[in-house]
Amino acid sequence: MQLTKKASEIGEKIILYVIGVGAFIAAVGDIVDGILNYNIQIERLFTLFIYAEIIGMVGAYTSSSRIPVTLPIIIAITALCRLIVMHGKDMDALVLLGESGSILLLSGAAYIMSLKGKLSLEKKDAFDSGHD
Repeated sequence: MQLTKKASEIGEKIILYVIGVGAFIAAVGDIVDGILNYNIQIERLFTLFIYAEIIGMVGAYTSSSRIPVTLPIIIAITALCRLIVMHGKDMDALVLLGESGSILLLSGAAYIMSLKGKLSLEKKDAFDSGHD
């Protein structure tokens, strides 16, 4: 059982490092391509934000062995913003409204999750101070 758990942890870390390195290589490739082709557009910048958030998520996991729930939500919000910017003019109004509503819903979820984290810390501090 212990060996299986250790193998699972090692496999998880290897996959996360591959994701981080892959995101970094993709970001560098995107930057180089944009510079060489004189083609820096807002869509490319949103993509770079997504790469940066993925790299940040891997970094957060490696430092704390936890992935904050809000990071994937923020990545999803950025991806939806990128879609709206890329296809906004050609997009059907209902699709645009749906994607905007999704951003609002995800933003609310991220806010609630950030409050949950603060409340958990306050409860932990209150518990710790009561048991000294």
